[in-house]
Amino acid sequence: MDEEDRPRPLGDAASRLAAEDLAPYSRAELDERIALLEAEIVRVRNHRNRAADHMAAANALFSKSGS
Repeated sequence: MDEEDRPRPLGDAASRLAAEDLAPYSRAELDERIALLEAEIVRVRNHRNRAADHMAAANALFSKSGS
């Protein structure tokens, strides 16, 4: 079974991260974690924007107004 065919596990990654105990991490590890999370936020925003652009293009193409 391909990865995309599998059902999503209960709870998403962000929820699991939010529940994790941060006490064992050093300041450097926390800084690295913050950098990784900030990069992930940029990646998710870019994907969201591309999806919105795609939807807008589809709506413009198939819109009945103006034709």
